[in-house]
Amino acid sequence: MMGLPRKKYFVTGGGTGGHIYPAIAVIDTLLEESAQVYYVGNPKNLEFEIASQKRYDFLGVNVKGMPRQFGAGFVKWCVQLLAASFKAGYYIKKYKPDAIFGTGGYVSAPVLIAAIVLGCPYMLHDCDAQPGLVTRRLGSKAAVVSLAFESAKKFINNKNVVVNGNPIRDAFKTLTQESAREALGLENKLTVCIMGGSQGARTINDAAVELLKELSHQNIQVIFQTGKKNFERVIERLISIYPEYACDKNLIVRPYFEDMVRVLKSSDIAVSRAGSLSLSEICASAVAAVLVPYPHAAADHQRKNANYLVEHGAALYLEDSDVTRQSLKRLIDELSEPVRLAQVKKNSLALAYFDGCEKIVAQLKAIANV
Repeated sequence: MMGLPRKKYFVTGGGTGGHIYPAIAVIDTLLEESAQVYYVGNPKNLEFEIASQKRYDFLGVNVKGMPRQFGAGFVKWCVQLLAASFKAGYYIKKYKPDAIFGTGGYVSAPVLIAAIVLGCPYMLHDCDAQPGLVTRRLGSKAAVVSLAFESAKKFINNKNVVVNGNPIRDAFKTLTQESAREALGLENKLTVCIMGGSQGARTINDAAVELLKELSHQNIQVIFQTGKKNFERVIERLISIYPEYACDKNLIVRPYFEDMVRVLKSSDIAVSRAGSLSLSEICASAVAAVLVPYPHAAADHQRKNANYLVEHGAALYLEDSDVTRQSLKRLIDELSEPVRLAQVKKNSLALAYFDGCEKIVAQLKAIANV
């Protein structure tokens, strides 16, 4: 007896990690279940690099973010979006996906527009406290809209809206703090992680580098991700302040960590930007956060993400323009108080979703079977 034919899916979204990594998590889960999956993205963006490394089937669409002002650039963008939508429609007709999963953002727009025109069912996931323009405009036609934040529901005009949280790696469920610290060569004592994303954050770096010696002398361990662009500058400054830093077992300073699961699971306190995926991983690690939103993020979404955690007692807030050695130290000291730390960590963990990817994939498979 012949088995049923493999289900076929398009997964689309790119440009930034908030759109790429949920797509990757869903693709990997679908592939584990022997589905046939095509990643539709911009070949000039990071998603193409990652898809190539992971040997995904990749289909390219050339589209950029929408200009914020009307003019010649906006007209050119409209023509580009139309052309990309026709290209996406060609892919849908050729490969005939059973369903499409989009993570929002401009990269997914032409694929979802083509899906609407051709009647192909699609599902959207949005990772921010205030959903992006694509999710808000195209969410009404989706079979399912998945959200990371409960507060995002009010922006979506669709009866089938589900709060799944962001897809996160399984290791966040299984790795213990003790094992994570052992893997990094750390002791079991208060640990602070300072990070500004893979590219770093200059304001955070400048304040943090002034603090490292003082925190270490308080017997606090620090894991400092400077970002690749800022590493040399940070090290130069650190050597001038604390020449012996390299011999200090309380300090780990690197440009980038491939395995952020170990870093966050090792930590009690994190100083971080407020990208949605970072926040999901912080909560899944039961970490108390000092959040410094990137002030130029699209639609100011990082401030909204940060405010959601602050309102739930899971983080403290610091404006980028207010970041100094003194302000950062004051908030780290506040969270270091044992009773306060325990409460904020508890509140953080209460916001975690550990089964987001499984739920999203189950919902996507359901619309493919309709």
